[in-house]
Amino acid sequence: MNPIRKFAAPALALLAALSVNIATAADLPRIHVIATGGTIAGAQASAQDYGYKSGAYDVDTLINAVPNLGKLASISGEQVVNIGSQDMNDDVWLQLAKALSATLAKDDVDGALIMHGTDTLEETSYFLSLVTKSPKPVVMVGSMRPATAISADGPGNIYNGVAVAADPKASGRGTLVSLNDEFHYARNVVKTNTTSVQTFESINRGPAGLAHTGTVEWFEPMDKKVGAQTEFSVESLDKLPRVDIIYAHANMSADLIEAAVKNGAKGIVVAGVGDGNMTSPALETLKKIAASGVVVVRSTRLPQGLVLRNNEVNDDEMGFVASGELNPAKSRVLLQLALTLTSDPGRIQAMFYDY
Repeated sequence: MNPIRKFAAPALALLAALSVNIATAADLPRIHVIATGGTIAGAQASAQDYGYKSGAYDVDTLINAVPNLGKLASISGEQVVNIGSQDMNDDVWLQLAKALSATLAKDDVDGALIMHGTDTLEETSYFLSLVTKSPKPVVMVGSMRPATAISADGPGNIYNGVAVAADPKASGRGTLVSLNDEFHYARNVVKTNTTSVQTFESINRGPAGLAHTGTVEWFEPMDKKVGAQTEFSVESLDKLPRVDIIYAHANMSADLIEAAVKNGAKGIVVAGVGDGNMTSPALETLKKIAASGVVVVRSTRLPQGLVLRNNEVNDDEMGFVASGELNPAKSRVLLQLALTLTSDPGRIQAMFYDY
């Protein structure tokens, strides 16, 4: 055999294999990972410790800890903040929303994955679902166990979250939340357990689908407006209106309602008893502040069910808004955005129907 051909053949074969790998990598969806801290980036002082420090690891460390992630997508990363989500606030929401919009506007990004603490994940995801105009997939993930824990759930959630973000069927569905082999629409999902990995559930509706070892199965589509369908924009905003949540209970007084308004609240969400109800003194005070221009939304402290308009409380007479399916936390998010456009309770009630 010609010695040149003898050595050239393996070299050509290797070159061909590399060309296939390069072409395959180029064909992968390009997913940008945005990290904000949380338990998923947390570390214990020791394996026996119950407590941990949130946000101990950065985005690159978390990405590199997930085996075979590069087979699902071409991954890039960015650290926006590194906090426990109990410290999530309006300023970070605006920063995150603007960073996400800028990322999705790039031609070399096909979707985004956001790592976030679980305590306020349901609120941040709903906020982003209402203000992110790009149809490109956005998936949020977290974990219930820190990165150093035995059987940490973060890597699996990241892997499945990237699989959902890389799925073309995720386009135009608003922000999705993926944990523990399920993913949910941001509007519907709530955290239901303090420590269990099976904590996120869409109580009234069920999950949007399943993601298991990178395989994605879809269920029902969302019937509410998200993304470009909404009327909200935060691009020119540097703050959001203050909205407070007041928890209803036996012997509830009006003091906290009055204090909230005195301290600048433009809206009040009541986590009402039963079907969004409250004591007579609280009800009368809310009627007065609604007449003064502060928007009042009736929600419920209960985990399931809807607060329907004019059911138990005459919302037409009081000038209130009924939250429907939205719990107090999500009602607050929607009311904050609504108040950037209007303080008319009739128009805001329509938003609660639409979103």
